[in-house]
Amino acid sequence: QVQLVESGGGLVQPGGSLRLSCAASTSVFRMGWYRQAPGKERELVATITSPGTTNYARSVAGRFTISRDNAKNTVYLQMVSLKVEDTAVYYCNALMGIVTYWGQGTQVTVSS
Repeated sequence: QVQLVESGGGLVQPGGSLRLSCAASTSVFRMGWYRQAPGKERELVATITSPGTTNYARSVAGRFTISRDNAKNTVYLQMVSLKVEDTAVYYCNALMGIVTYWGQGTQVTVSS
């Protein structure tokens, strides 16, 4: 069992920045972020493995940066140049073997 605790969401104006954090209760090979906007399906934002291999959705590539601190079992998502369409609940994700774990979600709202 893996517990994930997220933090860092909030309200920001278009063009602004936010950083999300997610602390896992144990070491996890692959961690990442997904998001779900109202009326839409949950979608991949970015993932990162323990060695540092990253993967990004096209819609966020070049604006979002995923990183991790393996010593703290924590993954970060630095978001810049935020757009209204980035508004969603962001969920931390951890993959251990074939089991997927989810955080409780943190709201990111981009609005003027």
